[in-house]
Amino acid sequence: MHPTKEQLAQARVLVVGDPMLDRYWHGAVDRISPEAPVPVVKVSREEERIGAAGNVAYNVATLGARASFLGVVGDDEPGRRLQALLQSTGIEAHLKLDAGLKTTVKLRVIGRQQQLLRMDFENEPDHEALALQTETFAALAPAHEAILFSDYGKGGLAHIPHMIERGRQLGKPVLVDPKGADYARYAGATVITPNRAELQQVVGGWHDDAQLREKAQRLREALRLDALLVTLGEDGMTLFDAAGEVHAPAQAREVFDVTGAGDTVIATLATLVAAGLPLRQAMPLANRAAGIVVGKFGTATASYEELFGA
Repeated sequence: MHPTKEQLAQARVLVVGDPMLDRYWHGAVDRISPEAPVPVVKVSREEERIGAAGNVAYNVATLGARASFLGVVGDDEPGRRLQALLQSTGIEAHLKLDAGLKTTVKLRVIGRQQQLLRMDFENEPDHEALALQTETFAALAPAHEAILFSDYGKGGLAHIPHMIERGRQLGKPVLVDPKGADYARYAGATVITPNRAELQQVVGGWHDDAQLREKAQRLREALRLDALLVTLGEDGMTLFDAAGEVHAPAQAREVFDVTGAGDTVIATLATLVAAGLPLRQAMPLANRAAGIVVGKFGTATASYEELFGA
């Protein structure tokens, strides 16, 4: 049984995390620079997309649910662009301004259909802006059916333990896409969704499925999580919970670009949980959504029609 479009339209997901602006400069490469052995890109087209945690909210909105986004940006041009992009996609944006912050921008220079260079502009938000974010979180959380934290390690979730605790006190499912080696900060969440490399950073490697199972369940119990969802790329994904585990094999027909696949997985999971599905039923659908987006270029999304073949 999958939810109807009407059920998803009623589902509200609050996404909290590190906002980012993805910029693409496309151009022709016809010569090598006389100044250094590098290609000269004659930029003919600029493109901007919502990146990082904002892309997670975009995935929620594309599925037809109601997405709210909470994050900290700088009082700058990329921050204003991000605000405009979020609003134009129907996402309810609650961006906190930090005058000392540079809004995170990933600028990719694309020539001959391939990425030639990526430049990152970023720094960490201050505690006043983060305190303001936590305050707004407490006001917004009660009106949402699911809470999703998308951690890109840019410092926007420094106060996450407090927010997870508040979300669980309200009886809300709390989903986290983790970053870094310190998972103690995600303790008490409903489910976290690390990929293989991210999990290895925390629990070390494993030789076989049995060892992965043992390490995943030990981590799940230590962090008091209802479930741990490990995304395994071409090997699909496995959900570990108190009842054991359930596995879904990868569904991609053709892998074009894996960028943002993790965003799609957790966004789909949160949307379906917000619509009333248990994690075990939502997981294969999140897996299907990942199979759809890896067949598209750049960070992409899956629609209700694509996911359910409606």
